[in-house]
Amino acid sequence: MAQASSSSFDKALAVASGVVLGLGARALWDRVRAGSACAGSGGGGKPRSLEQLVRPNIWGLKPYRCARDDFDSGVLLDANENSMGPPCANADAFERYPSPYQWELKALVARHRGVAKENVFVGVGSDEAIDMLLRIFCVPGRDSILITPPTYGMYKVCAVTNDVGLVEVPLTPGGGTAGAAGFQLRVAAILEAVAEARGAVKIVFACTPGNPTSRMLSRADIVALLEAPGYDGIVVADEAYIDFAPEGASLSELVREYPRLIVLQTMSKAFGLAGIRCGFALGDEAVVEVLNKVKAPYNMNKLTSRVAQAAFAEIAKLRANIGVVLGERARVAAALEALPSVGAVHHSDTNFLLFEVAHAHAVYDTMAHAGVVVRYRGTETHCAGCLRATIGTREENDAFLAMLAKTAASLAAADDAKKAAQQ
Repeated sequence: MAQASSSSFDKALAVASGVVLGLGARALWDRVRAGSACAGSGGGGKPRSLEQLVRPNIWGLKPYRCARDDFDSGVLLDANENSMGPPCANADAFERYPSPYQWELKALVARHRGVAKENVFVGVGSDEAIDMLLRIFCVPGRDSILITPPTYGMYKVCAVTNDVGLVEVPLTPGGGTAGAAGFQLRVAAILEAVAEARGAVKIVFACTPGNPTSRMLSRADIVALLEAPGYDGIVVADEAYIDFAPEGASLSELVREYPRLIVLQTMSKAFGLAGIRCGFALGDEAVVEVLNKVKAPYNMNKLTSRVAQAAFAEIAKLRANIGVVLGERARVAAALEALPSVGAVHHSDTNFLLFEVAHAHAVYDTMAHAGVVVRYRGTETHCAGCLRATIGTREENDAFLAMLAKTAASLAAADDAKKAAQQ
């Protein structure tokens, strides 16, 4: 990408976004200049452009040009591949490097999510995009990201790995069984923390629906961050579980309106394809262009791409599977609420349930050694005494419920006997 002044970049971005949105370019440019996209991180001054947010060495990077950038057909003797092919079955011409662009897959993702294919970055799960975003925007030893515990642990891992600072603003406490609004962003506290960081916070990560919280974050709160005069950095909405949430909950279509919004998604959850490691970052075309020039040239292999494309041809089956999961989620939640050892069963917009149970760690450990494995989340903020259970098949869920009831009852009886002996 050629370098440009921040003013010319903002104007070009406004024109491009205006075309996508069907707005007049001049009108949208006036909105950008007025600061509707956000103004002055912590200082009330002019908002930083994308060029100013990206690390200077990344902005000026000349990307590696691979052999398939130029030609992908003919007598290909340009990439030092082995034309003899592999010794195993070879239905996909494995001797040739895959496409570095993945336009066919991007087009399928774009159609499914209501964006343009130019708004799609394809990566190795969503974790690749998380790590790349830190490397693109955050100067090691100087810049920071902001996370909202309890949340996905890879944000912190990537921050430490890349020597990036970490600002933590916990969510509100959970709403419990009644489904009251809980585990939500504290927007005012986030903006206060951003102001105290004096421009160092480059990215705010918002996991929605949350892991381990299982709750959707308020759409209005995320938009408020994007429009707040006190923050001009990137907002990442991590939507790994979005297909289990109510229809229309995704923020993907907002990337055309907010150039600083990046939406992460994956094929590991609702699509049932955790084994192929395929994820996406949806964002403004200029942001996707920066991601593409930093990524490894052939980051998406042929097998993953082929399976992912096949899955997008079976959307009806996808929706049917999601329906089964949602039905089982309701059944398992009701069964948990009926157990005397179980406290709050938190409202879920995901394919898992977060619930409180007496002797949580002992329950987890006993069940795991007996062959039913859930996750202990009791060390996470606002999650004391909590376990997280994925919704599986009906048979798996029945095995989980039976083992939980048996284990919890046994531990309760042992605890009662111990108390009696002490009297």
